[in-house]
Amino acid sequence: MYRIVSERLSQQEYVDFLKRTDLGSQYPRERFEERIPKLLKNVSVSLAARNDDGLLIGVLLGLTDFAYWLYVTDLGVDRDYERRGIGRALMKAALEEAGGEKDIAVYLIANDNAVPFYEKIGMKKATDVMQYNHIEWTEFTV
Repeated sequence: MYRIVSERLSQQEYVDFLKRTDLGSQYPRERFEERIPKLLKNVSVSLAARNDDGLLIGVLLGLTDFAYWLYVTDLGVDRDYERRGIGRALMKAALEEAGGEKDIAVYLIANDNAVPFYEKIGMKKATDVMQYNHIEWTEFTV
């Protein structure tokens, strides 16, 4: 069993979690240690899925205006807990926290391996998203 709670994560707990998920390869090496605390402090939606022992087994972080849209920056599940509905439950909880499916459009950048999951929960590829990206990006895995 697990429970989903809205909470701010510590940098250490989140970095430890990243090592147990595929999210550990989504960040650039550049200033990783100083940028993660900013992410954790500033997201407007911060959901944690925890098992009965309190272990962090799932995370959803997102930005929202609570009126029209939710941008999911991070959605991950511990590899030992995949395929148990945790990712789906996190998305549902985030959508409700942001304002509900009647008012909120959800956007995210999906890792190629995650596209089947997002399609399975009803998401579609968007053609109306623009990007401005001039940051340094050295790939690494946490």
